[in-house]
Order: sequence, then C-alpha cells, then structure tokens
Amino acid sequence: MRKFNTALVNFSIVFFLVSAPAFSAEKTLLDDAIRLMYNNDFSGSHRLIDRHLEANAQDPLAYTFRSTAYLFAEFDRLGILESEFFSDDSKLVEKKKLKADPVIRLAFFTAIEQSVRLANRALQRNPKDTNALFAISTNHGLISDYMAFIDKKQWRSYQTAKQAHSSALRLLETDPQFYDAMLSTGMNEYLVGSIPLFLRWFVRFEQTKGSKDLGREQLWKVARNGRYFGPFARILLAVIYLREKDYSRSEEIVLQLSKEFPSNKLLSAEISKLREKTRKQ
Repeated sequence: MRKFNTALVNFSIVFFLVSAPAFSAEKTLLDDAIRLMYNNDFSGSHRLIDRHLEANAQDPLAYTFRSTAYLFAEFDRLGILESEFFSDDSKLVEKKKLKADPVIRLAFFTAIEQSVRLANRALQRNPKDTNALFAISTNHGLISDYMAFIDKKQWRSYQTAKQAHSSALRLLETDPQFYDAMLSTGMNEYLVGSIPLFLRWFVRFEQTKGSKDLGREQLWKVARNGRYFGPFARILLAVIYLREKDYSRSEEIVLQLSKEFPSNKLLSAEISKLREKTRKQ
C-alpha cells in the first residue's frame, strides 16, 4: 500500500490545475494573474485579482485563483514542486518535516469558501454555468493538493480528488471543448494506469480506464489548448517523461517553459539536472 500512497501523493498535484473556459477568448486580468504565478510573482498575482474583483465582485473564479496563488506560494516556499520530489520517493520523508504557514492556510481556505458560496449561487440560477462548474472542480482539486502535500492526509486527498474528477466530467458534458477539464481526467487515467493492477480495485475514478496512453493524450490537449494552465499541463508532462526516464523529451519541454517564464527559477534549475540525466542515459 505504500507504493499506492506514494503514487497518489506524487500525482495528486494534478488536481490543482483545471483551466479556464474555452468559450471565452477575451483576455482578462485573471489571465495575467495566472501568468504571474508561473513567474513566481504571487503578490503581483494577488494585486491583479483584487483589480478584477473591483469590477467582478461575484466572480467565483477570482476567489479560486486567489486560493491558487496562496497554494502555489506555499508549494514554492516548501520546495514541493522540485522534480526530485516527483521522481525520488525518499523525498517524501524529507518534505514531511516542513510545516505549513497557519496564516496562509486560513487565507487559502477562506478564499475557497468564498468561491464555493458564489459558485453554488450561480449554479442555482443556471446549472450549466461553466464558469461556476470550473470553479467548483478546481476548488476540490486545490483542497486535494493541500491535503496531500501539506497536511499529509492522503485518504482525504483521494476522496476530494474524486470530487474534482466528477466535477470535471460534468463540465465536459456541458462543454466538450472545455479542454482544460481534461487535465483532471487525463492525469487520473495516467495515475490509475501506473499503479499495480490489484490496487486498481481500491483506486477508482468515474469513467476512467487506467490508460497511460490516453492520459498523456488528454494532457497534450490541455497543453495545446489550455487558456490559463496549459503551461502547467506541460510541466506535468515533463514530470511524466522524467519518471518514465525519457529525459530528453522532459528537457525539451522544460527548456521551452523556462524561455516563456524566465523568472521561474525552478524551471531554470531543472534544465541542468535534466541535461545531466540525458547525458548519462
């Protein structure tokens, strides 16, 4: 069961990322806020979210992204996004020694609660409101990630991840071209396909076959079509190729991302590590 828990922890971060609605091509402050997160400018991201809320006070997605900025900042502070954390299980023990910031924890869950309240209100008016469905799915994913990586409560993380998955499917039923919802379904496909067959009886996600190939295919759709979090889908693909020891392909993805987001020190640091792995392969 330890291998199951390890796999779940290492891949549960995926649930944090479901992208924005494909139906709207108009750029907003939220688009810019997310891009600032990629460049590790979390305070700048919060400022743009504040400006967005001045004109869109009832937008649940703004509070979802506020909680996203809090979570990413904690991940950055705790070093959770380092590639070694995903590829070396011994790092799990090391990360357990790190403690969450209680102030950030409160702010994170407060923003989640605000988003849920506004999203539920919107869904009462229109059950097919894709913006609200997106917020709900992402909120479940954010909580799942917090439970897995910071609180170290893997079973609760798994249960919340299942809620995120179901919400993503509901969103895709409403809008099949909402490609970013495939991030949740795609990574779940890959996750279930990566664990031993007998454990699949215990790890079940709705409408999931456990196909690693299908999982990668869906993630590439997110990477190519995602509005807010397409780049993170590429990060996840880089992690997948790293774990599969396809170092050159992982390096190629990370190199492209580092050029796109030059202020992200994590991406820059990983390039030299991947080049060394590629050289030794």
